[in-house]
Amino acid sequence: MKRLLTLIGSLAVVGLLMAVVTYRFLLPLYSNSQSNSLDPIANWFRDPASRPGLTTRMEGQACPGAPFILPSDGFIGLLWDDPAGPYTVLGTHSGIDIFGDGEAGTVPVRAVYDGYLTRLDEWLSTVIIRHDDPLETGRTIWTYYTHMAPRDGSESYIVEAFPAGTIEAPVKQGDLLGYQGEFAGAGRAPIGLHVHFSIVLSEADGSFKNEALTVNTLDPSPYFGMMMRISDWPERPIGCT
Repeated sequence: MKRLLTLIGSLAVVGLLMAVVTYRFLLPLYSNSQSNSLDPIANWFRDPASRPGLTTRMEGQACPGAPFILPSDGFIGLLWDDPAGPYTVLGTHSGIDIFGDGEAGTVPVRAVYDGYLTRLDEWLSTVIIRHDDPLETGRTIWTYYTHMAPRDGSESYIVEAFPAGTIEAPVKQGDLLGYQGEFAGAGRAPIGLHVHFSIVLSEADGSFKNEALTVNTLDPSPYFGMMMRISDWPERPIGCT
């Protein structure tokens, strides 16, 4: 019996080690292989001379037939449902990341569509806008914008018109919301300059769902008229389809 228990214990340890190796090493390797985002993102930060060739510049204009304008001109790096690191196939990216070419606090972020803006009391770098869905009559959706603060969180880059605690302030497509930053959250490592944007579904009571879960968000491709989901494997820069 003692030998059997020892054997069972040894097998459990081996199983645990295999699970750790899979989670720490094999899962990220596999996840990165399911994305084409990492190389262009690396080029963007490693070689500033490459940036013009990676930038999608719409200057506030929508693609033909699409309702949304881009929230910011720049390099559309991580895409919707993207498993590239720091994400994995078990927890993919819930929106798109647009990396701006400039200093923190200087690259504008604008409302993609008419709606009503909320900024919760605790939100330093984030706003969310409620919309009547232009692609599905009767449905309420939300657009979410974050990272609008410096890396140390010492201030907010959101414009003064939308202080913390703002509820349902009307905004028009193209209105300035703030500026791209590098704030990832209190206690977290800073990130490269960008704005994270996602389209969020509503709860039954009309409030917004948890944006961090991809299942609670929508593929932004038809709203922008661009290939923005990773399964399309688009080349960069991304343009109108």
